[in-house]
Amino acid sequence: MSEKTPDLHAAYALTSPDDNKRLYAEWAGDYDDCFAAREDYQLYIHTARAFVRSGGQGPVLDVGAGTGLCGAVLADLGVGPIDATDISAEMLDQAMRKDTYRDAIEADLTQGIPVPRHSYSGIVSSGTFTHGHLGPEVLPALLRVARPGAQFAVSINAKHYEKLGFADAFRQLQQGQIINLSLPEVRIYGDLAAGPNKDDTAYIGLFERT
Repeated sequence: MSEKTPDLHAAYALTSPDDNKRLYAEWAGDYDDCFAAREDYQLYIHTARAFVRSGGQGPVLDVGAGTGLCGAVLADLGVGPIDATDISAEMLDQAMRKDTYRDAIEADLTQGIPVPRHSYSGIVSSGTFTHGHLGPEVLPALLRVARPGAQFAVSINAKHYEKLGFADAFRQLQQGQIINLSLPEVRIYGDLAAGPNKDDTAYIGLFERT
């Protein structure tokens, strides 16, 4: 059992891949009801819609797919096929129960994604780049599995965009690896949210791989 109770505060305090695995193993079964619904979580909807508005299409890799909330919205918007990758086998098990995904890939992004290069025409990630999770050091792993011209929609907690080095990383990537970067800012939670994080926002990094 983890020493952290599965909740938003504990998720924001994560500092290592092992912490992630322990917390989300416990949280997987009631994540949708006890977090997403109760906190009026909206980021995955914004991210999926932004991807589609930008012309994104399948095959898509949903990075940090969790229980499959973002993938379900993508599927409802007519996008597919969609594969899911996450560090948590338990979260992926919940995701696959939604009958949204073609395949599930358990992976620690800091160690790369075990699929061939240029496998996907779209990369989507909602809620993965946030407090205590992952920084821009894993962006090359996402670029490796994306085809030339692939559309990305990657949410990044706004409080950590500069602090964790995303701004610098995107400036470097624009020197030949990505084009057409835009960063719309959206609310992470809806009007029904309460608590200290209810007004948090995220940038959705929209760009194309060269």
